[in-house]
Amino acid sequence: MSKPVENKMGAAPVARLILSMSLPAMFSMLVQSLYNIVDSIFVAKIGESALAAVSLAFPIQTLMIAVAVGTGVGINSLISRRLGEGDQEAADRAASHGIVLGVISWALFALLGLLFSRPFIQIFSSNEAVVQAGTDYLAIVTILSFGIFVEVSVEKTLQATGNMIYPMVFQLIGAVINLIMDPILIFGLMGFPAMGVAGAALATVLGQIIAMVYSLYIVFRKDHEVTIRLKRFRFHRRTVKDIYTVGAPSILMQSIGAALNIGLNAILAGFSEAAVSVMGVYYKLQSFVFMPVFGLNQGVMPIMGYNYGARNRKRVMDALKWGCVIAVCIMAIGCILFMGFPQQLLGLFNPSPEMLEIGIPALRIISLCFLPAALGIIASTLFQAIGMGSRSLIISILRQVVIILPAAYLLSKISLLSVWYAFPLAEFVSLLVSIFFVWQVYRSKLRQLDEAAL
Repeated sequence: MSKPVENKMGAAPVARLILSMSLPAMFSMLVQSLYNIVDSIFVAKIGESALAAVSLAFPIQTLMIAVAVGTGVGINSLISRRLGEGDQEAADRAASHGIVLGVISWALFALLGLLFSRPFIQIFSSNEAVVQAGTDYLAIVTILSFGIFVEVSVEKTLQATGNMIYPMVFQLIGAVINLIMDPILIFGLMGFPAMGVAGAALATVLGQIIAMVYSLYIVFRKDHEVTIRLKRFRFHRRTVKDIYTVGAPSILMQSIGAALNIGLNAILAGFSEAAVSVMGVYYKLQSFVFMPVFGLNQGVMPIMGYNYGARNRKRVMDALKWGCVIAVCIMAIGCILFMGFPQQLLGLFNPSPEMLEIGIPALRIISLCFLPAALGIIASTLFQAIGMGSRSLIISILRQVVIILPAAYLLSKISLLSVWYAFPLAEFVSLLVSIFFVWQVYRSKLRQLDEAAL
């Protein structure tokens, strides 16, 4: 008697499957990291006020990404679990809700951008040049943000089915168009008017919109394991609840990062502007280490979710183990680079002597957090994949609010050098709690799963 054809997430060797699903996402994440740095370089060429204006708008952009990606994580988790359970109708319904929720999220941010862009920027600056540039930038990236919300929903939907190539292409399209259009629209090349900061905002949303158009073409014109139906769409309360049971904690987790950055900058500003600059450079540099692990996360999550839905404990645990191994290897490389070549890394940003003096020991100390962070990220992926996103939220709050900010504040009373130790301290404590949560989840949820996939 022949076996029925199985989804690759329930049948393919786990290690090879993780790599095949993660590598495209890891590559596109690296491209996104490159874009963040290059984009800042272009804006900085306009002048210091332009860079300040974009920096003031950055928390709202972070919040938009948090809502888009957090909702997408909820969609991804729900679709993969329903596919694993063999419930095609519920998987299709979740995918359809993803598009609609993306449009609703855009409408909320568009309204906020229309009404509150200038008042928000004025909270932080009285410099009219900064206020005007910041208002222009923030209004454009919020009012025209429908591209990112819809594209991310499609991206996470396809990732939930095991398709990682198209999501990579969507991200690459957005990033490449942004990189190309940035200098053209900012400085007025090829016959375009010089638009300054507004040009940078338009380049950003243009890349998002074109990526969205292509993603919609793919999801509606190509065959996939889920079908999106928008005609006669009706909200299904349970579907929305299931999406945000996982998605809401993810949204809050990512939003906390913006609050953390503001808090740390406030502490470091008490020492010098160079200390604040070091923190900004660190966040740009660390994205090249953390982004590949987040790409790994995107490949591991649907595998865990599918096999949890299929009640295959062994494959869930194999995905957890291999995810940890690969994440630790990536972070180990990052730790070696930060430990061995801090001066060269800082040199990419034309640092002052004071910035080098502060930054070299800072990068070495902060990099101690990389290895425990790798394990913590994969643990959070497990919680999200099986529909227990609140555990991830608890870990994130513990790491970024409960520990690191108070620790940084107290250590700042000793010296600037001591502040950097708040990072590894927060990660090691959070890792211990993550291990405890994984043990709890294994005992309460995973141990009951059947040894063989149904």
